[in-house]
Amino acid sequence: MMAVAAAQKNREMFAIKKSYSIENGYPSRRRSLVDDARFETLVTKQTKQSVLEEARNKANDYGLTEDEILLANAASESAEAEAAMQSAALVVRLKEGISSLGRILKAIETFHGSVQHVESRQSRVEGVDHDVLIKLDMTRGNLLQLIRSLRQSGSFSSMNLLAENNISVKAPWFPKHASELDNCNHLMTKYEPDLDMNHPGFADKVYRQRRKEIAEIAFAYKYGDPIPYISYTDVEVKTWRSVFKTVQDLAPKHACAEYRAAFQKLQDEQIFVDHRLPQLQEMSDFLRKNTGFSLRPAAGLLTARDFLASLAFRIFQSTQYVRHVNSPYHTPEPDSIHELLGHMPLLADPSFAQFSQEIGLASLGASDEEIEKLSTVYWFTVEFGLCKEHGQIKAYGAGLLSSYGELLHAISDKCEHRAFEPASTAVQPYQDQEYQPIYYVAESFEDAKDKFRRWVSTMSRPFEVRFNPHTERVEVLDSVDKLETLVHQMNTEILHLTNAIQKLRRPF
Repeated sequence: MMAVAAAQKNREMFAIKKSYSIENGYPSRRRSLVDDARFETLVTKQTKQSVLEEARNKANDYGLTEDEILLANAASESAEAEAAMQSAALVVRLKEGISSLGRILKAIETFHGSVQHVESRQSRVEGVDHDVLIKLDMTRGNLLQLIRSLRQSGSFSSMNLLAENNISVKAPWFPKHASELDNCNHLMTKYEPDLDMNHPGFADKVYRQRRKEIAEIAFAYKYGDPIPYISYTDVEVKTWRSVFKTVQDLAPKHACAEYRAAFQKLQDEQIFVDHRLPQLQEMSDFLRKNTGFSLRPAAGLLTARDFLASLAFRIFQSTQYVRHVNSPYHTPEPDSIHELLGHMPLLADPSFAQFSQEIGLASLGASDEEIEKLSTVYWFTVEFGLCKEHGQIKAYGAGLLSSYGELLHAISDKCEHRAFEPASTAVQPYQDQEYQPIYYVAESFEDAKDKFRRWVSTMSRPFEVRFNPHTERVEVLDSVDKLETLVHQMNTEILHLTNAIQKLRRPF
């Protein structure tokens, strides 16, 4: 719990406090997950540099490392926090051979630490003899003094402080349980009805008030609450009906088979009807029954990192407000019609749901630069993706399926179709002012997942994670014991599958 609290405090220290606007360096006027990620990388880097410089100036020690500053930040909460025992690990690179290890162990003893585990290996870094991992228990205050003491020695090339699950204290915070999504930011943006005169609802006081009311409902939501019921107005239902009928007409010809099947299922269960908007709770129940996905109300756009993290738990953050009636076929930011008609049908497909979750899992603890790449992959697949079906190009991206203008453009010969390859898709520039000149075509969802998994394995994150559906918890696979438990579980599953095959092969 102490490590979690420290991680959340670090997250708060480097939180993005600027509005997402051109004035603050946002790369475009139209919001997108891709541009959000780019902006967040820029602002986080600036904020971190400012915070670290301030701490170094205050301490009059310009050699202070980020590890030390983060640890000092956690210890500064109170006298109790400074004296609290901390389980941690140090990775020290030794320049002068393994004999230097004795000095480290002596220093740990001096600062009243308890060594739990020591492990060494020859280093692959030029100019470094050995890398040593030391797991220890020590008060935060003493741990800080230990690191400062070791830093002043010329025998060590570098040190990294690891905290919970052997993850660097510098690694971006990420939720480990679905309940921790309560800590994810709900960021107001420049492109809100109140703030931007180009917004379709800017001059409509009634619409602006309505948006505020629905946003407050989402802000108040906590894990475990039932999703609040929204009583939609006649005007909002009219807007829904216009878009619903358009999608209903276009989907049979242009949407992929998985989307069409789920759309029909939603109609059969009377969730998709033209005379009312579906409630998020009934849609969440439908998804949970089909793929284990569920919904969580969002006030607006989250940070790219927080949005992707939600997918790791098979949770989709969905808005509940409706676009302005004067702009039924276009919305400058995701609204409930986009979420319901664009995203929900495919989240009910097992293969697509797995692909979405794997993007989310890959984002946990990823660097800011990797979040940019994952956001771009998400944008060109989940939002604007195409796939092959019996030799024809079909749409599966939510942005296409809820916007008939771009849908017709995407399947025409006015744009370029490229085979989906995550490495090249991840760095493709995104066009935000008009329709895309390039769209990526997957052979199938299974093929897309296979390519994505191979690409993710090349990312820099030094640990692996898995989602435990029984506990709704993300587990960091950081020890042999955890891996042995997982292998035992897999062996049990394989035994059940083998028994099933044998029974199916028996003669009638």
